Order: sequence, then structure tokens, then C-alpha cells
Amino acid sequence: MEAVGVIVALLVVLFLVLGVYATVKVVKAAKRGVDRTISEARRTVEDTTLRAKSFTQFGAAGELAQLRLSLRTSMRATQEVLKAGAVEDASLKESLGLFDRLSAHGHELDDELRRLERDPDKASVAQRLPELKERTEQITKAADSLRWSARDRARRFAGDDLDSLSTQIGMEAGALRHWTTEPAPAQAPAAWPEPAAQPGKDAEQTWSEPSPQASQESARPAITPPSPAPTYPWEKKAKPESTT
Repeated sequence: MEAVGVIVALLVVLFLVLGVYATVKVVKAAKRGVDRTISEARRTVEDTTLRAKSFTQFGAAGELAQLRLSLRTSMRATQEVLKAGAVEDASLKESLGLFDRLSAHGHELDDELRRLERDPDKASVAQRLPELKERTEQITKAADSLRWSARDRARRFAGDDLDSLSTQIGMEAGALRHWTTEPAPAQAPAAWPEPAAQPGKDAEQTWSEPSPQASQESARPAITPPSPAPTYPWEKKAKPESTT
């Protein structure tokens, strides 16, 4: 009985541990989902605000908002393409490593642009705008290059796979319709050779003259004419008709 009690106690403890572990996992997953939702909502609100500022504000404030919007859009699009492609193409993991290093510079620039938006010294901000534009253009150009290279690579692989698949399907379709294969055309009979030309005569074809025997045979009638009927002594002679 004591052994049974120990086993039951161990099972209860095991179930409790599994229940606590499952609860922690569920809570963490829910927390990640909530954090992701909050981050996406905050990002959407911030992008909408930047878009509105770039159209409604003028001067340094509007240009800063435009730079931030351009930087965030390019970096986000490149990140999505590389992460989606790395799942099927392991070669893109190195590109992801380069993008992570580029993202550090992008986040640093975005934070600096955000601080300058709240800076009251608009003249100093305006003086730094050329340098900020150059940095933004350099980062976005690098991100766009990574993104389009990954897309071209995926498109090329898809095209090669489609060509190979089309060839295999064509071969399989031909094998399935083997009865429709037309037989090879029969060779035409060889032409008769032309007779050789005799020396001293024209090259035209001549035929030999018929022999006299053949001429007599050809002149002989096809049907022998009937011979006169024989007369017999017991036959009466025909009397001549009387004339008046």
C-alpha cells in the first residue's frame, strides 16, 4: 500500500509540474501576442502621424518626418522579404546578418531624427538636414539593394523550377499519348534509270523495229473467213426462174 501511495503522490506532483509548465508557456505566448499587437498598433499610429506631418508641416519639421517615413518603410520591407526568404533559402542567412548590422545604423538614425523633431532650434536642424538626408539615402539604398537582390534570387529559382517542371510535364504528356505518334513515312520507290544514249544517235529513247514475222502475224485477220459449203450429188439443182 505504501508503494501505491508513493506512486500516486509522484503522479500528482508530475501532473502539477506539467500544469504549471503549460500555464507558463500559454501566458508567455499570450504576452508575446499582446506585445506584438501593441508594437504593430504603435508602429501604425507612428507611421500615420509621420505621413500626416510630411504633408501638413513645412520646413525642417516636414522634411524630418519625410526622412523618418522613408527610412522606416525601406527597412521594414527589407526585413520582411529577408526573413520570409531565409525560411526556404539558407543562403539568405548571411544577408540577414548584414541587414542586422544595417538595422543598428537605421535605428540610431531614426532616434536622432525623432529627437530633432522636438528640438526648438529649427535653424540648427535645418543646417544638419543635408547630412541627415545623405545618411538616410545611404541606409535606404543599401536596404533596397538587399531586398531586390533577394527578390531576384527567388524569382530566378522559381523560373528555373518552372522550366524544369514544364519539360518534365511535356515528356510525361508525350508518354501518356504514345499511340498518337505518327509512323515514319515510307520511302518512295527508286526511279527507273534512263537508257544510255548510243554513239552517233540522239540521246532520245528509241525502240527496236518489229520483225517481218511479227508484221505477217499482225496482218493476219483475227478470225478465219468461212469456206464455201460442199455440194452433194443427191441434192437437187436449183432451177432458174422463168422469165416472161
